[in-house]
Amino acid sequence: MRVIVTGATSFIGRAVTKELLAGGHHVFAVVRPDSPGLPRLEMLAPEAEGKSGRKGECLTFLPFALKDIRKLESCPALVPSSALKSHSAPKGMAELWLHLGWEGAGSANRQDPHVQARNIGYALDSLHTAARLGCARFLFCGSQAEYGIVDGIMGEEILCHPVSEYGKDKLEVCRRAGEDAKALGIDYIHARIFSVYGPGDHPWSLVSTCLDTFLKGGRMELGACTQQWNFLHVRDAARALTGLLLAKVPAGVYNVAGEDTRSLKSFVEQMHRLCGERGTCEYGKRPPNAEGVVSLVPDIRKLKEAAGFAQEISFEDGIREMIGIYKENCL
Repeated sequence: MRVIVTGATSFIGRAVTKELLAGGHHVFAVVRPDSPGLPRLEMLAPEAEGKSGRKGECLTFLPFALKDIRKLESCPALVPSSALKSHSAPKGMAELWLHLGWEGAGSANRQDPHVQARNIGYALDSLHTAARLGCARFLFCGSQAEYGIVDGIMGEEILCHPVSEYGKDKLEVCRRAGEDAKALGIDYIHARIFSVYGPGDHPWSLVSTCLDTFLKGGRMELGACTQQWNFLHVRDAARALTGLLLAKVPAGVYNVAGEDTRSLKSFVEQMHRLCGERGTCEYGKRPPNAEGVVSLVPDIRKLKEAAGFAQEISFEDGIREMIGIYKENCL
């Protein structure tokens, strides 16, 4: 299959691209021309070519910013030259679109209405461009932030009350893109991603910060950590997303999360033990982030039934892997 991926240099984007390449698919990676993550993504090409034997036919880079996404409609890598000359509809060069591109996803920008609102336009432009290029399916990566603060299980059917601008605008994409997709005749999959961790994660994420602090024997200051939480390794997340994209599941919303839900404090203390109980952690020292005190109790039955998903990497195994990588590179 020929798959367009926006946000391909992001933490999850790299894992998704690698998963698609491993499956023998051709990935058209849309990347900002000045993206600092491009060199790491380029490293995937030789590995994919070695497995497939198709030199130069597995990973194609498309240097476009999100604000210029409609220019893909006249991109020679995606549109037959005959269609460009005749100005006819450029059908057939792409089959699927996975949209991970989103500006201001970090906690510092999640409450900025100007940063977040323009992403709605980028997502809708991407959907319309996907339809113009002949894609049959469009998967948008939403967020658990769309739910807001929920007391209980987070099923796809419950009402959403997002707190942050980030969550509000992801939810607005869900509403508007779902409507537009019906008119365009393209299947729209809205994947609500929960808490993903793993190698390559942002150094300021909770998991990365805990491991760095504990392994250096430092002091970790945290919130109360009494809320329920759910972690999913990035490779499992990539399998879930590609599964939804490739399995021809019904259009709609799907939670993407793991099978291990427990108190956040339990996860933190497990990381502390796996780090040899080096360093210390103090609870109740930090204020909540932009979403407030949120408990994550995802229902992933729909994902399991539709895409056959099952978590493969336990939290312990994932953390041991990260500790090993950290020791090789930082200690």
